Amino acid sequence: MHTDIVELRQFYHSRLGRFAEHSVAMALSSIWASLPGERLMGMGYAVPYLDRFRPDAERTFAFMPAGQGAVNWPSGGPSATALVFDEELPLPDASLDRILMVHSLEFAENPRETLMELWRVLAPGGRLVIVAPNRRGVWARFEHTPFGAGRPYSRGQLVRLLRESNFTPGAFAEALFFPPSDRAVVLRLRGIFERLGRRMWPVFSGVIVVEAQKRLYQGLPVAARASRRVFVPVLSPQTSRAAHRRRNSADTAAH
Repeated sequence: MHTDIVELRQFYHSRLGRFAEHSVAMALSSIWASLPGERLMGMGYAVPYLDRFRPDAERTFAFMPAGQGAVNWPSGGPSATALVFDEELPLPDASLDRILMVHSLEFAENPRETLMELWRVLAPGGRLVIVAPNRRGVWARFEHTPFGAGRPYSRGQLVRLLRESNFTPGAFAEALFFPPSDRAVVLRLRGIFERLGRRMWPVFSGVIVVEAQKRLYQGLPVAARASRRVFVPVLSPQTSRAAHRRRNSADTAAH
């Protein structure tokens, strides 16, 4: 079950959320410095991290899963967000250069199907970065932050899932080595926790950041996949039970 959009916004507007964003952004910058002239899509709730790439990218927009909800982004301008189903994205094949997944994979109903759909919309040589909770980390064990919800992953699990979805895993980074506490003493020492954690216990980071490249040399199944979604118009007129009974009686009498 997805974390609600309201809870995500509240977390990133809190003091703990701002420091968590900074830690994840530092790890992300070690993999992606800038994306000049590229088409970037954020999947899940990636908007706290998209602003740093937006000035250089050709275009930047955010897709948010239907189970999570969506908000307007960027503030003060035309909205670049859309509410989507992560297994059926409204994009043509090979239309993106980069995808950033944050608060997304751990909530996916079928992670492999979601990654295969991202493979479809990535251009040849396109790259995907996933920020996922680390199942060995402390942050995955507490539910008062979004990193404590959903399905956490180990590095090995991410590698296997990416390879099964026709991606080649590449660079890794780690973040969130300080405890998920908003106590002043913990936040003051967060820099020390981060530096020591990267050197001494990287396997216990709060999140794993992994980059993967779209793999082209392996064949893919070509069978069409029928949509599993059934859409029912909420405001469509419905026949009353009495009218339904009268219509059935009339049909019986006519026969």
